[in-house]
Amino acid sequence: MPLRDHFRSPLDDEYHWEAMHATWPVMIVVSLRGKLPPGFFAEPSVHSGRSAEIDVITFERDGTAFRQHEEGNGGVATALWAPPEPTLVVASDLPGEEVYEVKIYDRRRRARLVAAVEIVSPSNKDRPESRRALVAKCAGLLRERVSVVIVDVVTTRTTNLYTELLDFLGRSDPRVGSEPLYCAACRMTKSDNEWRLEAWAQTLSLREPLPTMPLWLADDLAIPLDLEKSYEESCGALGIAS
Repeated sequence: MPLRDHFRSPLDDEYHWEAMHATWPVMIVVSLRGKLPPGFFAEPSVHSGRSAEIDVITFERDGTAFRQHEEGNGGVATALWAPPEPTLVVASDLPGEEVYEVKIYDRRRRARLVAAVEIVSPSNKDRPESRRALVAKCAGLLRERVSVVIVDVVTTRTTNLYTELLDFLGRSDPRVGSEPLYCAACRMTKSDNEWRLEAWAQTLSLREPLPTMPLWLADDLAIPLDLEKSYEESCGALGIAS
């Protein structure tokens, strides 16, 4: 079945793309259930928008600044420490992290994270700081020997985050270039005492099926990640026709 454009009319007029992005990780987990070897398990992780703001509470007692607990018949109250003026004050708006992903863990290694599937959202691509955040996240996972699969079907933003990830690592991939729709499976491996980045990347096209990507659970263990199957099951669950 073909890849649809969930971000433009006419499909965008009838369905919210957020529903698709929230459903897809769940369907990927379902599709992995019969493929993961014993000891491995997968969980979806979905977070849309900003985290709730944390209220900063000033503790007061008897109308004065917070004081140290009094002992015995009363102790000496300690005044709240006043820090110096900040050396820098600038306007800054940290981007809210949107997460649509699947995480795979290995129980035999104390539920260690071994792989992650990142489904790119429009907000991951709309601003330089948002793009840097996702690129840094993927680079950090790779540094910890966690394999990463990036899936990008966002048609309203043209940035290629796989290309930006490689640029961050000082590398490039002419196979994908700057194509806006793509998927890429990446992992770090060691050979002859040399660390290497290995990647399996493909460009995607509307009205074409999605590929099956390697999902690496260990240096010598990979299972197929059937993106087409989980994608079609997601569309079916939401009533989205082909």
